[in-house]
Amino acid sequence: MSEPRTVFAVAAHPDDIEFNMAGTLALLTEAGFQPHTMNLSRSSLDSNELSEAEITRIRLQEAQRSAEVIGAVHHPPIADDLMIFYEDRLLRKMTAIIRQIQPSIVLLPSLNDYMEDHTNTARLAITACFSRAMRHYRSDPPQEPTDQDVYLYHAQPHLNRDGMRTLVMPDMFVNITGQMDTKLRMLGCHESQRQWLDETQGLDDYLESMRQSGAEVARLSGQSGWEYAEGFRQHSHVGFSTRDGNLLAEVLGDRVCRPSTPRA
Repeated sequence: MSEPRTVFAVAAHPDDIEFNMAGTLALLTEAGFQPHTMNLSRSSLDSNELSEAEITRIRLQEAQRSAEVIGAVHHPPIADDLMIFYEDRLLRKMTAIIRQIQPSIVLLPSLNDYMEDHTNTARLAITACFSRAMRHYRSDPPQEPTDQDVYLYHAQPHLNRDGMRTLVMPDMFVNITGQMDTKLRMLGCHESQRQWLDETQGLDDYLESMRQSGAEVARLSGQSGWEYAEGFRQHSHVGFSTRDGNLLAEVLGDRVCRPSTPRA
């Protein structure tokens, strides 16, 4: 019997996974993948009332509770808010995690988003996957190199727009209509964000905001009967897998579709 494959959902902050990846993560878990999650930031700046130590503790607990909804292994953060930079110290830490869990699918933030923490998280995870087999690149802590094929998928940016307000069109859509309740349960674990997101980003109902975003992606898919969807763009396979395949689509089958009109 073959070992179960692993899916790794990586994001900058607690609740980023829930907004844009959790439905697909739940589907892959149901398909037999071992789920792992990680938020690079401790979310140390996510309150104007609580101390940094207190809000950091609360946010970690919320992320852990969210991971428990689908039985995911949650990896602790490695940076403070606004301190996620594409640099060697964080890259060595990310490489250690990639080598430890040996994912075959990695779900990542978009490379064009409204916040640098998000884009830098994507860049760090990409290079960590790329360096997984490089024996002379020493991870922190040290982990033996691995050479498994890994397929990378970038989720939609927040509210499906980049930093210049332009709609981002996925190159594949995942039907998560049946997983919306799971997504809502996971996002609902981040109770501390209700007031914070209202104060700082005008999201007075972040659960409804997530629901509307998923409904928009479903409409973009053009698929009849899809109420909610998550969108992804697949990273090049060069340096990551021996073949130019699409493991996500292979596993999820008819739950995945391409845009009706191919992108240029």
